[in-house]
Amino acid sequence: MPDDARANRIRQFLKAELKRHNITYEELARRLTELGDQETKASVANKLSRGQFSAIFFVDSLRAIGVEKVDLEDI
Repeated sequence: MPDDARANRIRQFLKAELKRHNITYEELARRLTELGDQETKASVANKLSRGQFSAIFFVDSLRAIGVEKVDLEDI
C-alpha cells in the first residue's frame, strides 16, 4: 500500500476513535496538554487534516482518548 494511502488510513482511524469516544479536537488538545504535550485545538486540527503526525502524537492521542489496545487489522 502506498505511503499516502497508509497515512490516510491512520488519520481516518484516529478521527474515528475521536468520534467513537465523543471527543472534540478541543478536548483532545486539553487532554494531550494534561499529558505534557503542548497542543491546541488548531494544532490538532492541522495535524489531522494533513494526515501527517508523529508516532508519539498518535500514541499519546490514543492514550488521551482512552484507547488501550489497537488491532492493526483496523488500520
